[in-house]
Formats: sequence, structure tokens, C-alpha cells
Amino acid sequence: MAGAGLLGTSLPRLWDAEAAAAVSGARAKSVMFVFLFGGPSQLETFDMKPDAPSTIRGPFQPTASRTPGLSICEHLPQLAALSDKYAVIRTVTHNQNDHNACHYMQTGHPMPPAPRGAAGVDATEKDWPAMGSVVEYLDRQQDQNLPRAHRRDFPSYVYLPNPLGHIQGYDRSGQYAGWLGSSFNAMATRIDKRDKQDNPYFRPCTETEMDFRVRGCEAYADITLDRTSHRLSLLEQFEQARRDLDRSPFVQDYSGFRHRAIELVTSDKMRAAFDIRRESEALRDRYGRHLFGQSALMGRRMIEAGARFVTVLWDAPDGYSWDSHRTSDDVRKYLLPGLDQSLSALLNDMHERGLLDETLVVCVGEMGRTPKPDTSSWGRGHWSYCFPALLAGAGVRGGVVYGKSDKQAAYPVENPVSPEDLAATVFQSLGIPPETRVHDSQNRPVTIQDSGKPLTSLFG
Repeated sequence: MAGAGLLGTSLPRLWDAEAAAAVSGARAKSVMFVFLFGGPSQLETFDMKPDAPSTIRGPFQPTASRTPGLSICEHLPQLAALSDKYAVIRTVTHNQNDHNACHYMQTGHPMPPAPRGAAGVDATEKDWPAMGSVVEYLDRQQDQNLPRAHRRDFPSYVYLPNPLGHIQGYDRSGQYAGWLGSSFNAMATRIDKRDKQDNPYFRPCTETEMDFRVRGCEAYADITLDRTSHRLSLLEQFEQARRDLDRSPFVQDYSGFRHRAIELVTSDKMRAAFDIRRESEALRDRYGRHLFGQSALMGRRMIEAGARFVTVLWDAPDGYSWDSHRTSDDVRKYLLPGLDQSLSALLNDMHERGLLDETLVVCVGEMGRTPKPDTSSWGRGHWSYCFPALLAGAGVRGGVVYGKSDKQAAYPVENPVSPEDLAATVFQSLGIPPETRVHDSQNRPVTIQDSGKPLTSLFG
């Protein structure tokens, strides 16, 4: 299933989701899921403890925000000035204290046991579907009942700038449709790094590098999205897919899937959406010319084009980045300044365009960092028991702090929030009742979120 994306070779399973009334008061038409893979430190971001012992509090100083009682790291000054536009959850918590928690945070379900390759991290068809894949599935089901002219003309689920782990050489779990079927995977792009040591999140990227290509097109190196209207060179891939699928019981649906995929990839709307050069130089500078900044800007373009769930990923090309075991130097020099620049630009840009009213923005990692450092240079280890998330838009009350951690930011003492709760909140904000059921590969009805409680108090 790796990298299947829009061009995944398993056919849509045309199951009917159970009819459910829209959630009353839901305002989100779309979700921007900003995923900081590796685990940002709570003590160096949104849950600083300046009164903690010197062995805990870390090397950075707090700065005041626009939210009473919320001190933010000194290296996040732009976000501090915008804190009235978002809510901070300080008490996300779970027991998957390693990077496989990327499955938990993207699906709202613990990772099921399955063979996962030598490194123990690979995605499998037994995984729970990503929240974005569930949205893709439900939107497709709705389309089946509409005339063709009224069906969606853009994929619901988009993943930028690369599938999780690919830039590091892995294919991590949680980002795909899992047992729902790979035809509901995200439409994912591909941006390569220059060499093994390169980290494009840490440096300015060239125009040539910022060629956001759809995964599945990379075998045709000379085919960019600017040229697909002139050439149907992807036809060979679809024909190979058909040969692979000849033994499938769903072959009768293949031609419709093939037609939809070609129609999407070759559409003028798709090509225009992926042409980041249509943005002004000044706005691109505001977001930052590094990979995260340009991906965040591209994410906004995807929302405008009609995507309903866009994941913008900060991955770990160096194997560390937010997974800052060794030192806090990169946190100070690259990670916090890059997050501050790009996330603040995204929130301001979406607000100015009126998109924030109808888009839920979620910014979170898969875990936090240990209260006590691992090294004398303030590297911190894995810590999934208490870490922050940021929510904005779609009716979220800005200037709110939800939950309270203990004196070391180690454990919640008020209002713990599970990944299930966060997923239920996302679904409910989209008007999807968490008790909505889809069907697994054995055609058994499965509730998309049966234990999480939506955080309704965060919404005004």
C-alpha cells in the first residue's frame, strides 16, 4: 500500500455508510492537520515551567502571550502575539511512548499488532484508517447518490509534502486508509531531499525543488502537473493496475475508478491548485521558503481548491528534528523559528481570506519530551504522557487554555485528552457524528470513534 495515494491499485469498496444526522452547530467544512512528527517538547513550546527546578525547565525563557495564564517559548513570538486566535490543549496523553504513536494520533485508535518490517514501523492493511481517509470514504459515498455534475471534483484527503517517513526511508503507519481500502488513501505529493544528509525543513528551497508532484507520477520524471493536460502518460500505470486487479472481485468497478483518477490528475483545477508560483513572492516569504513553510502554503491552496482534510507534515529527514534526543540546538535554530513563522502565517492568511471560519486547524505531534533531559545540551527523550496540541478556526474559542499539567509538565492533573477525544472533536467539527459506522474488509460495521468525547467546551 506504500505510496499508493490517488493512484492506489485497490478498488473502491462501494459500501454505504450508515446515515446519520449532521452534528448540530458544526462549522468546519475542512480540516488542516499540521503534524509535527518526532514529538515537540511541551517544555519548549506551550507548557513552559519557569518555576520548575533548573534540571527541568530547560534552556529557553517564556514570553507573554495575548492569553491570560499562557506563557509561550521566547522563540515563538509571532504565535504568542496570535494566541487570541487559537486554543491550547496542554494535556494530550496516551501510553504509546514511541514513534508508532503516529498511528494513534492520525487515526484516533491504538496501532493494531501486525508484521511491520525490520524497523517495526511499516504501515499495513490491518491499520485503522486515517481520519482523512474516513472523510474521503464518506464523501465518496455521498457522491454515489449525486448526479455526476454535482460530485466532488477534488480529492477530499491530501497529504503534503511527502507520505510520513518516506523522506527518511520508512513508510510509517497511520497515514493510510488501512483496512478501509487503499483507494481511500490520501492524494500525496513528493518532494525529495538533495542527499542523505540534507534537511529541506532547515534551509531555503529552490523553485525547482518546490515542484509538488502527485505520488505515482515519479516514474515519469519529465511529467509535471503543468504538462498533464497535454499527455495522458499515466495510462500505462492504470493499465498495469488493471492487470494486477484482474483477479479482484471488484474488477467491475475498475473503469469508474480509472476514469475518476485520470479526470482528477489531468484537470485544470488540479494543475492550478498545485502551481504555488501563483502566490505572490511576498506571501511566500511570509510563510518561509523552507519545506514546511511552502507546504503550509500549499495546504491552504488545497483547502481553497476543495480538499476536506489536508495533512501538512514536518517530518524528520535527519532522523531527529522534533525527536530532539541529542540537543536543543536545532530546536532553537530551526524548529521553533520555522514553526513560528509558518504557522502564524497560515493562521493570519486563512483569517484574512475568511477560510479560518470554516477550517479547523489542528497542530500536534505524536508525543512530547521527557521532563528531565537526556543530555547536558538539553536533548530530551520520548514522553507520551503529557503534551500539547493547538486548535484554531471553525468556532474554536481563541485565547483558551484547556487542561493543566503537573509542576514538571509530566502528567495531566486536570482534563486529560486522549487521541480518541481529539479524533472525536475533529469528526464532530466536520458534522460527522463520531458514532458513524463504516464497513471493514469483512463487511462488518465499525464505529469510526466509539470511545472519544468531543471537546465541545473549546467551541463558542
